[in-house]
Amino acid sequence: MKLHHPHSIDEAVSLLGGDEDARCLAGGATLVAMMNADLLAPSTLVSLRDVEALNGIAVEADGTVVIGAMTNHVTIAGATEFDSGQRVLAQAAAVIGHPAIRNMGTIGGSIAHADSAADYPAALVAADAVICINGVSGERDVPAGDFFVDYLETALEEGELVTAVRIPITPEGAVGAYEKFTRVEGDFATVSVGVVMVEREGRVDHMRLAVGACAPVPIRSRAAENVLKSGGINAKTIAAACEHLVALADPVDDFRGSAEYRLKLIPVLVARAIEAAQIRKIG
Repeated sequence: MKLHHPHSIDEAVSLLGGDEDARCLAGGATLVAMMNADLLAPSTLVSLRDVEALNGIAVEADGTVVIGAMTNHVTIAGATEFDSGQRVLAQAAAVIGHPAIRNMGTIGGSIAHADSAADYPAALVAADAVICINGVSGERDVPAGDFFVDYLETALEEGELVTAVRIPITPEGAVGAYEKFTRVEGDFATVSVGVVMVEREGRVDHMRLAVGACAPVPIRSRAAENVLKSGGINAKTIAAACEHLVALADPVDDFRGSAEYRLKLIPVLVARAIEAAQIRKIG
């Protein structure tokens, strides 16, 4: 197996494009474990550790936060660059695995792996994020809602890599919240929910909800969001909104919970996430 250490995005793209069996090595939290379990045996590894352009967090003039693909979870969890709505991503990063994993794992590696029970997908969809991709055919941006295609499958094509994640500024007064239910602390989600919302005097002016770990990709229902926007936030509208989300869910039975259990958890987690957002607004 060959191991390369490029120093630029262009060099990394060239190496990936030159070998269809090449794989990017980011933090290594998932890839190395899969290789140790003989689930993957790439002929070439392209380490991204020395590509400085993939590291760090920056804020553009319009308030968009740009997160380099090699930025680790602990940096995102503690970032001060986010507005109150964008902070849904920091909240998700803060509950990924355990400290060692948060220090080693990167946002680019995590979303490229696309585990449906991971923490970032639902938070990214709720935040209306855009995934920046570079490859042999050039650069392109893909909305988070289109980036996740199926279980462990993304919009990435052969020879492409994630270079950054862009989180647009959220509307004035927006608050973000992320909630997940796990069997034990540090585990992947049984169900997760990301929400970014604006509520003023009982009126909901903005609502983006995404449910994770209940389908191959994060679930978002505009019908559910419209129920909350038109009727305000109360037990009745939350229940009605969750009917739309449950209808779109396609959960699996696994050791983290049965499909039936996951469906029952969706209303609970949605209510918790909305309540957490309301509390943060008051705070």
